[in-house]
Amino acid sequence: MELRQLRYFVTVAEELHFGRAAERLHIVQPAVSQQVRRLERSLGVTLLLRTTRTVSLTEAGQRFLPHARAVLAAADRAADSVAEFRASRTLLRLGTSEGLGDRLDVLLGAFARLAPSASLELVHAPTAERLQRVRDGSLDATIVRGSWPSSGLDFTPLWTDEVMVALPASHPLAASDVVEFASLASLPVRLSSPSRNQPLYDLVVSCCRAAGFEPVLGTEFTTAQDTLGTLGFGRPHWTVFYRAHANLLPVPGVVFRPLVEPSPRMQTYLATPSDRRVTREAVALIEAARTIET
Repeated sequence: MELRQLRYFVTVAEELHFGRAAERLHIVQPAVSQQVRRLERSLGVTLLLRTTRTVSLTEAGQRFLPHARAVLAAADRAADSVAEFRASRTLLRLGTSEGLGDRLDVLLGAFARLAPSASLELVHAPTAERLQRVRDGSLDATIVRGSWPSSGLDFTPLWTDEVMVALPASHPLAASDVVEFASLASLPVRLSSPSRNQPLYDLVVSCCRAAGFEPVLGTEFTTAQDTLGTLGFGRPHWTVFYRAHANLLPVPGVVFRPLVEPSPRMQTYLATPSDRRVTREAVALIEAARTIET
């Protein structure tokens, strides 16, 4: 027995006409007849008497009709209760970015436990665009890595991520458990341009200089998939990934290793508007982030 079969039967019983019932239901008449017959077969009784001119309820149909209406009314009330619940849920519009990796999964799980009545809408966009959307109110908050122009925004520290080197698995450096920055001096590096990710670009370049060399800039980093595909099977070079992202990227031909001397770290923040009160949901998100190991 299906709800649609009950709905079709009740409509026919009210109209006592299959054609008019089909019009009310916005479906074709044969579909109504077919589903009512299936309902009758499942019940083992005849609910409607049909002639070429008339439709009428049998005694079984008369007994069954109020119960069918009650079931449909209960189903409608159940749907309404869910709709009301969904409408009452507070929505947090959160900006995210690539590279959050398993950090994001842990964060969202912790947030759901701290704010079970809230719902999240995740918005992916370039960092500058997300920050502007926080300023204009179309986002409640955004997760960002590194320092960005702070006009109109407050930045709450969330966690610090280790930056790892990605190397061809065939390269001699891949045999080491850790990689010294100075050992990368002769290899080209693929980085996102400063216009796309100024904080990460500055961090890597400053680490190279601290290790005593200027980085040899290769082709610009595009996407993780394309860059890692080239890294595994192209000419030797290197790039960097956050550990949280690298944890989700087992790629044939590529290894990820910690960097030392220096060991780069990137601070992650939650950016919220400074001219508006931080919502309870944003506070819950900050508390959720504090539960994540840094």
